[in-house]
Amino acid sequence: MSLAADLAPHLSHLRRYARALTGSQVHGDAYVRACLETIVEAPDEFPRDVGAKVGLYKVFYAIWMTAHVDEPADLDDSMAKPERRLQRRLEELTPVSRQALLLTAMEGFGENETAEIIGITPDEVGELVEMALADIQRQERTKVLIIEDEPAISMDLASLVTDLGHQVVAISMTRNQAVKAARDHKPGLVLADIQLADGSSGLDAVKEILGQMEVPVIFITAFPERLLTGERPEPTFLITKPFDHRTVQATISQALFFNTSEALVA
Repeated sequence: MSLAADLAPHLSHLRRYARALTGSQVHGDAYVRACLETIVEAPDEFPRDVGAKVGLYKVFYAIWMTAHVDEPADLDDSMAKPERRLQRRLEELTPVSRQALLLTAMEGFGENETAEIIGITPDEVGELVEMALADIQRQERTKVLIIEDEPAISMDLASLVTDLGHQVVAISMTRNQAVKAARDHKPGLVLADIQLADGSSGLDAVKEILGQMEVPVIFITAFPERLLTGERPEPTFLITKPFDHRTVQATISQALFFNTSEALVA
């Protein structure tokens, strides 16, 4: 099997990771493109002594840590200004600890695989994750709107959000309920399902909400690959159903850190 075929199943996951790491679809996808261009230019240098997914993320890590990837030339001013703010905030962080948490909690890598990607020992991975979790505990608390039509899932999310110290201000099951709840409560974070109870769309609900206020949004879907193509404006933060509690924790932390929104265009 060719290298391209080996890597193809992992590209949507890498996009999700890169977007969460940078807080931006545009910037995250740019890093993914730079990673793929590097592999295409020097395929013989791709790390074949590890699995294809680990090797892909290892190349991405090297790009992330050593290269400045420019934004696309056609990026308009409305997107460029938030992107510049994001880049300044990235420089204030300890990115290795954030990567360790995202690699383990969001991408499902074990400590040995994460150590291979980052180039450290498994014990050091555990220490970095603990550092990142400590940072989460120091984050400011906020009001959260949950848009979800499955009661069991919404209750689970509400419990997770409350355990993190945040306040759930409303749980909405339809687009109209969600828009009204956002208007009434002015949340600091939105967790949104894609398919809602009355057949309406969580994407449309969020688009309408973002037209009225700036708020970070995390989408929850059983089919994340449909929103990780890199071919159109897509969500920055995605949680896959069924979700792991640590994935929710890590994603909420990232979304609140950046605290900026990208309008989602259907």
